[in-house]
Amino acid sequence: MTGPATGPVIVGVDGGASSTDALTLAGWAARTLEAPLVVAAVHPAPSAIGSGRVDAEWISDRRGAAERALDQARTLAGPADYRVIASSSAAHGLHDLAEQLAATLIVVGSAAAAPKARTFAGSTAERLLAGSVCPVAVAPTGMPSPPGELGRIGVAYVDTPDGRAALATAARLAARTRTPLRLITVVARGDAARPFLLGTDAERAFLDTARESYEEALRRASESVADIPVEWELRSGDVVESLADLDDVDVLFCGSRGYGPTRRVLLGGVSARLVRRARRPIVVVPRAGSAAIV
Repeated sequence: MTGPATGPVIVGVDGGASSTDALTLAGWAARTLEAPLVVAAVHPAPSAIGSGRVDAEWISDRRGAAERALDQARTLAGPADYRVIASSSAAHGLHDLAEQLAATLIVVGSAAAAPKARTFAGSTAERLLAGSVCPVAVAPTGMPSPPGELGRIGVAYVDTPDGRAALATAARLAARTRTPLRLITVVARGDAARPFLLGTDAERAFLDTARESYEEALRRASESVADIPVEWELRSGDVVESLADLDDVDVLFCGSRGYGPTRRVLLGGVSARLVRRARRPIVVVPRAGSAAIV
């Protein structure tokens, strides 16, 4: 097993119901990675314009709310590094803290509008996912218990730099937990995968070739992971629905997308929709070459 992670797991809390879910996921991640746990509540920083009495009172009130959120978190998470941070936004504050501490992972909860047992990235999560330098995890609402009971780590795999980065990060976590990996590739069926103006026979040949290519990529990916049991599956259907409905993995890793700044998370079409409806905790991994779970 590899040594402890070099950076902390950071979890953002705001005192809402989703904070409990985020703390549950973050506590498990910190214990698994042997990493310090940092619990952060962000309140607005003083504005450069309009520093009147009302503004100052509002900022003081928001700081008080952040401190109450941390007091609540202490009763749930126990020993940790608790911090109140002033920033222009919750996402900006967590992002700056992650860079300052060289964080291993940022964990946030779902938005208040999330359906039960589904992820639903709110504005803070979406802004983090648009520029984080480390993996970002989103906890589904109403998490009954920490991950680990199902004994399998999922990877939404595509043979791209982002997909390989997600696999490498998931494999490092699996090595710590001695948990099998499950690689899933979903091939869009019907019109979604049909080349323009191809007939039925040509379409069938195209889809058969595509499946063979995906299967070969999955085989190569599974063989690239050493000392961890790996299974793989090729599915047909709607990509987001198939991945979002997975309920037999402890956590699902996915890449961001195939372009954008290196070392940054930048959501693509699939990952952006996936973090809004998944049944299981989602970890979005920055582009290849980024800091990752170690």
